[in-house]
Amino acid sequence: MLNIIWIFFFLAAFVTALIKLVFFGDQQVFAHIMEAMFSLSKSAFEIALGLTGVLALWLGIMRIGERSGFVMLLTQSLTPLFSRLMPDVPKDHPALGAIVMNISANALGLDNAATPLGIKAMQELQTLNPHPETASNAQILFLVINTSGVTLFPVTIFTYRAQLGALNPTDVFIPILIATYMSTLTGLLAVAAVQKINLLDKVVMAYLGGFTLIVAGLLGYFASLPQQQMLEQSATMSNVILFSLVILFIGGAVYKGVNAYDAFIEGAKEGFQTATMIIPYLVAMLVAIGVFRASGALDLLADMARHAVHYFGFDDRFVDALPTALMKPFSGSGARAMMIDTMKTHGADSFAGRLASIVQGSTETTFYVLAIYFGSVGIKHIRHAAACGIIADFGGIVAAIVVGYWFFG
Repeated sequence: MLNIIWIFFFLAAFVTALIKLVFFGDQQVFAHIMEAMFSLSKSAFEIALGLTGVLALWLGIMRIGERSGFVMLLTQSLTPLFSRLMPDVPKDHPALGAIVMNISANALGLDNAATPLGIKAMQELQTLNPHPETASNAQILFLVINTSGVTLFPVTIFTYRAQLGALNPTDVFIPILIATYMSTLTGLLAVAAVQKINLLDKVVMAYLGGFTLIVAGLLGYFASLPQQQMLEQSATMSNVILFSLVILFIGGAVYKGVNAYDAFIEGAKEGFQTATMIIPYLVAMLVAIGVFRASGALDLLADMARHAVHYFGFDDRFVDALPTALMKPFSGSGARAMMIDTMKTHGADSFAGRLASIVQGSTETTFYVLAIYFGSVGIKHIRHAAACGIIADFGGIVAAIVVGYWFFG
């Protein structure tokens, strides 16, 4: 899928530029495209280089969180919920532990740990699957929860915002938390409707009610504030929560007798390696998007979307963040590159830059997760997995736009 998208950007840019040259006499369009190729390849390297320190910092902190037992604590606290959402999975089956570990790792932003844990969970669920080539109900629910991507600690987004000059890189934290919760809730409701899961179970209601009360409390509190005060308090609360998590991780390491400094260094080394590894991907996607924009093709699509939005009488500022939203279900790296391109073009603290960041944090990459997880166990018939995943994505993106206007509009 990513290969098709990448090739499309170049071919669409070429066709658009050719039309502009032949029919509209634009003699500079191909010069703009070549300039974009060279400048954005340089920008991609500079961005990756600038990310090194921040990635090393946060991956070091997250490694302390792993070693301190925080992930295991989350696992133990969520197991009762998933044992009821997946009644076909025995309570003592290792699949439940792997599922909760995967979701906990995703929530804490431990992407490198989350994927192998997710594959392990899918393999464990496959041992209970009576039809090995067809996705089971439990496997579909697990996949949709993954694609909705609840993230308590969206480190990567903060990192890119810091690198691209945001005055307060974490000011999107509360909006992301609300949007990603709505995405997960939408996906859960969609799967529950198809699979007839009893969401009125006392334990399920207690968990969902608790999560909903927290989010509703945030919504109610911020709704009562003037916008400027809401922005200030949201930023303050975001920073307090995030630094409190850091202290919680370190405190857990002290309690467990873990060498927090050594754990940090180990994670920081991984951060350095990660920053180096993403250079080719950033170059590939940013250059592709750059030529697509320089040719005028992206502006053409945006203008079409704006005309449609104007026709219905809506504000059109969210259109500049739509490329990230449209790319998100298909490619995580593509959506990340779209987010970076939006922030570089409009500014990290612009409405479009902030909204693209919220959209990026609201969901995961549905088709990538589907391909990796189902492909790892040889499932060919996915049933309602993709449809429910897209519904979750749509819920998250709509919530991101609404919250973006509320906080930053």
